[in-house]
Amino acid sequence: MHVVHECVMSIERVVVAFSGFAILLSLGLAYFVDPYWLGFAAIVALNLSQSAFTGYCPVAYVLKKIGMAPANALK
Repeated sequence: MHVVHECVMSIERVVVAFSGFAILLSLGLAYFVDPYWLGFAAIVALNLSQSAFTGYCPVAYVLKKIGMAPANALK
């Protein structure tokens, strides 16, 4: 019998994926459009740094409000 594992993304995994995508998008826009797009990457990096110290992340807050579950270890 084949067991299908459900892939459920936790808030933490979505935040990391979103941050990585935002930084890659910013780098692409900086290369192809305008170097000022690197400011967006800097904002994402600053937000990641502040959330490491304060525990507050705007993206995680929004995801929690729309009903996404946190990781099992962090409940």
